[in-house]
Amino acid sequence: MKTSLDELQAFTQVVDGGSISAAAEQLGQTASGISRALGRLEDKLGVTLLRRTTRRLELTEEGAAFLVQARRILAAVEEAEEQMALRRQVPAGRLRVNAASPFMLHVLVPLVAGFRARYPQIELELNSNDLIIDLLEQRTDLAIRIGALRDSSLHARPLGRSRIRVLASPAYLAARGTPQSPAELRDHGLLGFTQPDSLNLWPLRHDRGDQLQIVPTLKASSGETLRQLALAGAGLVCLSDFMTAEDRRSGALVEVLAAHNVDTRQPINAVYYRNTALAARITCFLDYLSECLAGQAWAQN
Repeated sequence: MKTSLDELQAFTQVVDGGSISAAAEQLGQTASGISRALGRLEDKLGVTLLRRTTRRLELTEEGAAFLVQARRILAAVEEAEEQMALRRQVPAGRLRVNAASPFMLHVLVPLVAGFRARYPQIELELNSNDLIIDLLEQRTDLAIRIGALRDSSLHARPLGRSRIRVLASPAYLAARGTPQSPAELRDHGLLGFTQPDSLNLWPLRHDRGDQLQIVPTLKASSGETLRQLALAGAGLVCLSDFMTAEDRRSGALVEVLAAHNVDTRQPINAVYYRNTALAARITCFLDYLSECLAGQAWAQN
């Protein structure tokens, strides 16, 4: 059996107080409890630490040597606890955040300067991946997930919901014409995702339902790549408002088939593994992100 901190604390307090009763009073324990702790400690070490007489307690040679190490251990634990308490007051340390490249570029990157100004001791590490990653394998503290969540081992904090729309550039529509119904999409260039295929379900009402499974004429793995292709006039695309809001405001992209659009909003969640105590650096990032997104029109339900 290994020595416990309670046993070390009992031993050092007896030495400092000069008696078992004084140590018991200082630690809020019974004298018999302190005496048993000392007995367990000596049994584990296989040495006598204190000579007990009717008048006083005296350190043995082994006890004096062990006392030095015991004080170092207790001091190190106390220092570690103080550092953790300080971290709760002033969040610090490395924070690894993962998100799909469109969300990283259009949402997180513009918020970085403000976050770093508020929490200068947090070292941000931003990683982009358009596929779902394993947080433990990638040593990631927090990930942003867009769409329905499937991993029940993760804790999720909702950040908002973002509507998806069918869009095209004015140049493309001028060259190829504007479709007036979902059926006319067969005559157009359609920009879609390589995977998963569910991202190629467009929220368009037609004679067989409220979703249209498109067959892309050009595929890409990243929503940002598809956005750039749409801006370049390569075809029609279905993307989320969080990455196209500015394009629509400027007129670089315009909504197509709005009368047929079924209001569909993708949930956006921050996910992290369930812990008994969430690190302060993660909590403050989540709070800051929620605060900033509360002012974004696209994030409102």
